[in-house]
Amino acid sequence: MNFELTEEQRAFAQTARDFAQAELAPHAARWDAEGIFPREAIALAGELGFCGLYAPATIDGLALPRLDAALVFEEMAAVDPSTTAFITIHNMATWMLGTWGSDAVRAEWGTALTSGAKLASYCLTEPGAGSDAASLRTRAERDGGDYLISGSKAFISGAGSTDVLVLMARTGGPGAKGISAFAVPADAPGIQYGKKEAKMGWNSQPTRTISFDRVRVPAASLLGAEGEGFKIAMKGLDGGRINIATCSVGAAQGALAAAQRHLHERQQFGRPLAQFQALQFKLADMATELVAARQMVRLAASKLDAGHPDASTYCAMAKRFATDAGFAVCNEALQIHGGYGYIREYPLERLVRDTRVHQILEGTNEIMRVIVARRMLEAGAHDDIR
Repeated sequence: MNFELTEEQRAFAQTARDFAQAELAPHAARWDAEGIFPREAIALAGELGFCGLYAPATIDGLALPRLDAALVFEEMAAVDPSTTAFITIHNMATWMLGTWGSDAVRAEWGTALTSGAKLASYCLTEPGAGSDAASLRTRAERDGGDYLISGSKAFISGAGSTDVLVLMARTGGPGAKGISAFAVPADAPGIQYGKKEAKMGWNSQPTRTISFDRVRVPAASLLGAEGEGFKIAMKGLDGGRINIATCSVGAAQGALAAAQRHLHERQQFGRPLAQFQALQFKLADMATELVAARQMVRLAASKLDAGHPDASTYCAMAKRFATDAGFAVCNEALQIHGGYGYIREYPLERLVRDTRVHQILEGTNEIMRVIVARRMLEAGAHDDIR
């Protein structure tokens, strides 16, 4: 078992670190304060391949393992979790479109998405279907060679500012087997966007509800076959959980580095804070939790890359642990900064706000516990999960 990164992986990480410092770090605070969606910066990320990291080569994606993609996302999230999180959502939607889309869908959207010239949103959650996604009510009815989509989606990242929607809608009966997936142009007639939500964090990406009133899309817009939508959505969320966990790890790394600098620079009672044992212990615990979270995320990514039968369980465990630990590390780093951590001149309050939502989205951490517990209570699970 080798925990060391390859030279190629280190190069990917360094490229992402350089990009983050040059294109994200100087602007992240302003994007957050002014609610700016930085499409130009995201397009620059696309030029480096960061908008199609694990999308298939058939749509000009890099087709990287999820582990390698996680290295890139972690470096960017260390300075701007909000923008990085949107890029991970775009990657997930792009991968789904490139993997299950028809030739026509891939020809229209594939390269535009992997290059960052166009952007995608993922539309699963509804006002009445959050954790219970299989109960969604948005419906797609056949009408000749088309589908007519009606319903609504909620909490959609990028809504109103993206170009294509990867959307889950009901084509059959109740439950998961009645759900199908579609690629829907974001400006199709019959689509209306709600107000831009005022949020605690993630302010560099807009969040809106979306309403669909008999939105017509051709049958070729179907991803996979009818009834496969929920399966596709869950496969997407396995990787999405790794992605958001990685954003928490990256933010925690950025917060820990800030805390280290502050402990050396700040003096109280005639000596640097770094000399106080209570703060030394706090720093040691933060570093330990961060390393544990990082290794759990990388383990889950390697399980997903290998097609392990329990990959979903490992992804759920990694998401639960890393998002809890990442938020805690950011919060402790703010505490170390004292009053300075609470003001916007320092990045800590933004990192705390941006990482809080990670414990909610891509399946709440309570749902992650449900997934793990169900697997552990199955016969023979004690032999497999270790």
